[in-house]
Amino acid sequence: MSERFSKLPWVEISILMLALLLRTVLLDIKPPHFDEGINGWFVDQMRVNGFYHYDPTNYHGPLHFYALFLSQTLLGRNLWALRLPAIIASLLAVWALLRYREFFGTTVSRIAAAAMAVSPAFVFYGRYSIHESAMVFFSILALWGILGLWEKGERRHLFALILALTGMILTKETYVLHAGCFLLAGGVLWAWQKIIPSRPALPWARRQWTKNDLAASTGLGLLAILFFYSGTFLDWAGIQGLFQTFAAWFHTGLEAGGHEKTTFQLWGQEPLNYYWLMLMARYEWPALAGLLLCLPLIGPSEARLRYIAIVGGGVLLAYSLIPYKTPWCIISLLWPFYLVLGGAVQKVSRSFSNQTQFEGCEGPHPSFAAITALAAAGVLLAVSLGMTLRLNFFHFTDEKEPYVYVQTFPEIETLTGPLLALAESDPRALHLRGQILLESYYPLPWILGDFTKIGFYSEKEPPASFDGDFIVVTKAKAEEIEAGLIGSYLKRTFRLRDAMDECVVFFRTPPFPILAGETIYGSPGPSAP
Repeated sequence: MSERFSKLPWVEISILMLALLLRTVLLDIKPPHFDEGINGWFVDQMRVNGFYHYDPTNYHGPLHFYALFLSQTLLGRNLWALRLPAIIASLLAVWALLRYREFFGTTVSRIAAAAMAVSPAFVFYGRYSIHESAMVFFSILALWGILGLWEKGERRHLFALILALTGMILTKETYVLHAGCFLLAGGVLWAWQKIIPSRPALPWARRQWTKNDLAASTGLGLLAILFFYSGTFLDWAGIQGLFQTFAAWFHTGLEAGGHEKTTFQLWGQEPLNYYWLMLMARYEWPALAGLLLCLPLIGPSEARLRYIAIVGGGVLLAYSLIPYKTPWCIISLLWPFYLVLGGAVQKVSRSFSNQTQFEGCEGPHPSFAAITALAAAGVLLAVSLGMTLRLNFFHFTDEKEPYVYVQTFPEIETLTGPLLALAESDPRALHLRGQILLESYYPLPWILGDFTKIGFYSEKEPPASFDGDFIVVTKAKAEEIEAGLIGSYLKRTFRLRDAMDECVVFFRTPPFPILAGETIYGSPGPSAP
């Protein structure tokens, strides 16, 4: 028993455990993000409709929503249930990088997986209920399948590639970009090897799968795509959206919709934009080191690492050229450079096998270069871990942090705290009438999704009268609302998120208790029981 215990891959287990802890400890200290609220609201609609209605203008595949639906059905409507699918996908991505030891050995795979485990971006967005973590996992699995077919040609690699491509299609429309980079990188590598041959070149392995294997795996993939995009066969119109979405996706990508980062245009010119490089220089030092280490691969070098470097460089270039930029997309850019970093460290560390001898000692000893390479990688990982702890547990809603983007502030509890507390003590409070007049109000529809009488309004279409049990408006609108209140109300201010005006909530009294020193607003009149 002890011998079997000692043979367990403790380094890999430790990397996965560290990744798990960083993604789950104090998970609920950060309020739901704007996009999390939208995703949660979509899942609430699934409870009503019985399926997810795919909207091609949403340009996000259905898989994440079904995962959220399952999670919330099993665990209830809470932050843990909302974020658990993304956490699992993020952990699977770390695990998938460890599988690359089949091609490169443990040094490369462990360094790459450790870099992802402690990355500020992968941890920060691995704690978000968004699609990107799943997209990363399927992309890593796709590359694993490609390398496997290249080197060994086995059925399992074919099945992994088809599964990965299916998952990418079901997750997000950017699958076209990533699949295109995989394909183009092969052509670039082939052409470059004509100029500077790879060492070793690694010719394609003999095929060990059959046409029946290809037909079966492809058929299952197409069936899965049909199943989810058709709303589990209940909404066949969703199939058309699979193709219609690209018109909206290209329009959004080119127009940017307020998410352009013109501050980072090189020499003020489009499309030369270094936004992603800025983020890497600020947060992602292991990936930045891997990017720089792609340069030596231009010369004679190992073909597989060359291919990975071309894939990574191609994806980075594509995302740099697209005007639409949201910071969570960076996790789709970083991971190939972790493998390049691991490959560079391994190349230097091969000097272990040189068996450098020291006087009075026997056996192999690490060279100075090998120790230096491993130490440098360790320093990069340590810095990355420090940045992760700082960002995710201390500055997770600090609007000065570039990763904190459209993030809800903890002050939202000024509104949600009294409502949820009252509903917990008396379920009848779930039927209080609420009026929310904000141009941008997510994640409130999901947080307050159990309340049955909340109306969401815009300034162009306000309610006929403001007489709810609670009323939420911007501070600029508060004075106008305050003058027309009938009954007794408390007034409290809060910030929902950055780039938004301060908000004001009016709570009717009763049922909401008055805190010491609070002023009562409104004119005499009937009050709700």
